[in-house]
Amino acid sequence: MTVHLMLSAGRGPLECAWALARLVSRLEADAAKRKVPARRLESVAGERPGTFRSVLLEIGGDDAAEFAASWTGTLCWQAPSPYRTGPGRKNWYVTAQPCQVGVRRTVFDEADVEIVPTRTGGPGGQHRNKASTAVRATHRPSGTVVVVDTERQFSLNRGIAMRLLRERLEAGDAVAERAVDTARWRIHDELVRGNPARVERP
Repeated sequence: MTVHLMLSAGRGPLECAWALARLVSRLEADAAKRKVPARRLESVAGERPGTFRSVLLEIGGDDAAEFAASWTGTLCWQAPSPYRTGPGRKNWYVTAQPCQVGVRRTVFDEADVEIVPTRTGGPGGQHRNKASTAVRATHRPSGTVVVVDTERQFSLNRGIAMRLLRERLEAGDAVAERAVDTARWRIHDELVRGNPARVERP
């Protein structure tokens, strides 16, 4: 089993990116202690050295879901700021949320397409009205259906139907990929400060 966990400093100050780096290291140490595979897939560096605005982790193994759940939600790093002097705020919040990474591309195989000859009315003369030259093509795995009757030959309509099915499946994959990317970026704006699910200290 694999779970992807996005940790983000959101739109917080420099300290949140600093806190995120420390929380990621703490999470990785916890994973190693519990023998849960965890690796960084992506990271966005913060403005200061050794800080991160976000980190995407891949967590694997039989205990992946349970481990990820233990680190999901608002996380708090409790320590004085390394960038400000004097007494002040000591709680720095980041968010950790499971997310989807990538979309499985639809594999188009003509063997998965059901072709049904059909008749259609309209202009084209007696041949078009009497012969089953139109094509109803159904991609069984996805349920996508196209009907083509633009040509007077069955074979030409069949070729067009195959092309249209392939294009629609590719367009559907592209829409799904954009939705996944949008959902991941939305995590950066969902940070709730306060009421942390976990508090860590140096």
